[in-house]
Amino acid sequence: MDVDDNLPRRTDDPLTLLRLQDLDPFSVDELNARIAALEAEIARVRGKIDAAVNHRASAESLFRR
Repeated sequence: MDVDDNLPRRTDDPLTLLRLQDLDPFSVDELNARIAALEAEIARVRGKIDAAVNHRASAESLFRR
């Protein structure tokens, strides 16, 4: 399995555009800022996943009663 198999296929998808962006023009400070922004987005997505899992567990618990 290729690493790219897990990536979105649409060329207009924001994640694809981000992945294809040339990083050469960026300074070290800009690259560090980019990493910080991506880490913040990862934390936001993980929070959404946790909330969805907790919501589902609560719903399943409610219907088991």
